[in-house]
Amino acid sequence: MKTLEDVVTHYCPGCGHGIVHRLVADAIDRLGIREKTIGIAPIGCSVLIYNYLNFDFQEVPHGRAPAAATGIKRAQPDKVVFTYQGDGDLASIGTAEIVHAANRGENITTIFINNAIYGMTGGQMAPTTLLDQKTTTSPYGRNSTSTGFPLKVCELLSSLDGVAYLERVSVSSPKNVVKAKRVIKHAFEVQLANKGFSLVEVLSQCPMNWHMSPIDSVKWVDDVMSKTFPLKKFKDTERGRS
Repeated sequence: MKTLEDVVTHYCPGCGHGIVHRLVADAIDRLGIREKTIGIAPIGCSVLIYNYLNFDFQEVPHGRAPAAATGIKRAQPDKVVFTYQGDGDLASIGTAEIVHAANRGENITTIFINNAIYGMTGGQMAPTTLLDQKTTTSPYGRNSTSTGFPLKVCELLSSLDGVAYLERVSVSSPKNVVKAKRVIKHAFEVQLANKGFSLVEVLSQCPMNWHMSPIDSVKWVDDVMSKTFPLKKFKDTERGRS
């Protein structure tokens, strides 16, 4: 694999980020686009993604990846530009950026990692934290009266005309990893076809901050998390951009 670097991982045992990095690398290799791909690195657990993938990256402040990707893609439309963002980065500080980039139909791709928590900073409640889920800042479980409901990004973006492709997958089992691999590759194909904004949401386990074993964490994704965030294709338009 040309795109994936042979380096030691810094992720916690059982974390899904490393799996998704490999799937992104595989898609880029299969499409033969490594030489013209530019990634936007986030703030969060995956801030060091540029250590694992062998092509150009731009580091940006918290939540600003879609804005930076917009500028890069408009300046260099022949490049393949994608953002890699967690739920704290995309669904909290970066909510405005992702909504407006999607609504404008920017011809970029976003890989969105949803682990229902702030992982890097110690397991605080995130916009995607489930109702009744215990975190360091919701020790009795998330309460809708005081903190609202889990933010469902794919459902939110699916109403926007600028969105060309939206799908939610997980990396909780070999079967789901194989599907996620195909979906991530398709999201890049949508950009290559100049159809507009594409986003893949990946439900990813965080056993360290969920205080679970890696085995129990993938079971929790399947049995609990996917009930709030169902795995499905939300949008896959055939139209191009005008």
